[in-house]
Amino acid sequence: MAFDLREINYRTVADPAGFMAESDANYAAKVSRAAGMITENMRSSPIVLLSGPSGSGKTTTAQKIEAELDKRGVRTYTISMDNYFRTVDPAMAPRTAEGDIDYESPRCLDMDLLNEHFTALSRGERICVPKYEFARQMRVLEPSKTLKLKKDEIVIFEGIHALNNEITQRHPAAFKLYISARSNVEFEGSVVFKGTWMRLVRRTVRDKLFRAYDPAKTIAMWANVRRGEKLYISPFKNKANLMLDTALEYELPVMNSIATGLFSAIPEGIERYEELKSVLPALQLFGHIDEAMVAPDSLVREFIGGGIYEQ
Repeated sequence: MAFDLREINYRTVADPAGFMAESDANYAAKVSRAAGMITENMRSSPIVLLSGPSGSGKTTTAQKIEAELDKRGVRTYTISMDNYFRTVDPAMAPRTAEGDIDYESPRCLDMDLLNEHFTALSRGERICVPKYEFARQMRVLEPSKTLKLKKDEIVIFEGIHALNNEITQRHPAAFKLYISARSNVEFEGSVVFKGTWMRLVRRTVRDKLFRAYDPAKTIAMWANVRRGEKLYISPFKNKANLMLDTALEYELPVMNSIATGLFSAIPEGIERYEELKSVLPALQLFGHIDEAMVAPDSLVREFIGGGIYEQ
């Protein structure tokens, strides 16, 4: 699906509130469909595997699905697979072709423990979910939580490697969900803003507002992030029972003002520079919507803050 720039800019001015409400409703319908399919699959497995590349809105989508399932009488737990990262050992860590530690690699995850826990939960056994501290790049001794599933309960494991063959081949009955901002923006039949750029804008805005990252650093990392996606995420997306597009038509007008400032100083000489320098003029094609108008339960709040969901 592609969005139309002319329609976005017209509705940004003519009816921003209605425009946003309609976009949110379309996204809610996708979440409802996912919840329905997950409910049907409960007879086969209580495990949901949710994957998607950086900036897809995995966290909010998982919590929205959880809320939708709750309405259907299904209690849901959501666990980030980041908890299953191994303590970084420079001597054993996977490396990129340049010799840097490859933090995007699935080898950074404790796949054996993940698979043990999926099997135990499916059998109704209790697990101790590990806890990982990113600041120290290590797993700590105390677990983050314990979990045992009862009847009519499921667990969503959310992470970029959730659909990796090392997991899906050993747990084929689990429901597999792939999410990403997949819609391009077109003008007169030509793409003027890529869906991948939408994810980059989301990530850059979020990193600046909540992680105190220099936007130049986030943008410079993008080439490696995309490399990791192509190697470790995209090859497995067709394993999904459902692909869910999280792109919202109004999000670029909402993030336009802050994103324009962040993308005004793209560091020269970085990988994919020629492509990345095109993002700023593309952003300037969009109008502006005051972020105060964004609903507190909007997926966009995952990136600009002020939302009702835990990040």
